[in-house]
Amino acid sequence: MRTIILASHGTDNPVGAASIRALVAAVGSALPKHRVLETFVDVQQPQVAQVLSEALTAWPNDPVIIVPLLLSTGYHVRQDITDAVVEVSVRFPGSEVWVTAALGPSRELTDLLVQRLREVGWKGTDLTVLAVAGSSDTAAVEECKLVHLELQEALREIEVTNRLELGFLSAVEPRLKDLIPKLKFQNPRARFTVANYLLADGFFNGLANKAGAHLVAQPLLAADQPVPQQLIDVILRRVLEAEAGQTVGCLRPQNTKWSCAAGCAESCRS
Repeated sequence: MRTIILASHGTDNPVGAASIRALVAAVGSALPKHRVLETFVDVQQPQVAQVLSEALTAWPNDPVIIVPLLLSTGYHVRQDITDAVVEVSVRFPGSEVWVTAALGPSRELTDLLVQRLREVGWKGTDLTVLAVAGSSDTAAVEECKLVHLELQEALREIEVTNRLELGFLSAVEPRLKDLIPKLKFQNPRARFTVANYLLADGFFNGLANKAGAHLVAQPLLAADQPVPQQLIDVILRRVLEAEAGQTVGCLRPQNTKWSCAAGCAESCRS
């Protein structure tokens, strides 16, 4: 039996925390032959090192797959999860621990973004802005730009004239709070809708709702809806990729420098 550890950021927002718990439970139901555990990289407890250590103590012969419940490969994946795995692996020589890629970019999440836009009343004629959290990690920023391009392509299949901008909630320009007023000044008759590339309710979702758009889609985990199948599917795909050896995550070889949380024993990202 494999152990699946789902590692989210953590939040002090009770609605967001409940949404993440529901996602973990849904994945557990979808993987009845695996044990599925919840952990966090920040804010909440228990954190990754503790949960991984407890799992390897309780089931020392069982492989562990850590799936970041994060939308991009940023600092938390490349640093926090890496540090936790390296720290714990030293105490459990020979243990098998894989770290998968983050959840995005992925076709499942693009499909879910479109669904959330439709739910909020989006029209193809809206001036739409994709809101992303932002990161100091350049790889994460590039992944957000890729999500922007993928969503733009998906929306243009619905409405050829659709326009999609990209706004960041932290760390990177343009900031959503500045971008929307600027676009409103330039397009005074347009209706503005925000596509919300956030996992669940929390601080950043509050910023997205205060940025001044006419409509703001719900996060991928909508508080008033069941866990979306698209999120379950992308997590299951990450697990299957790891089991088949097809993921960018890997087993940390013994006595080898490990420079990438989302990958192998050699640097795979600048």
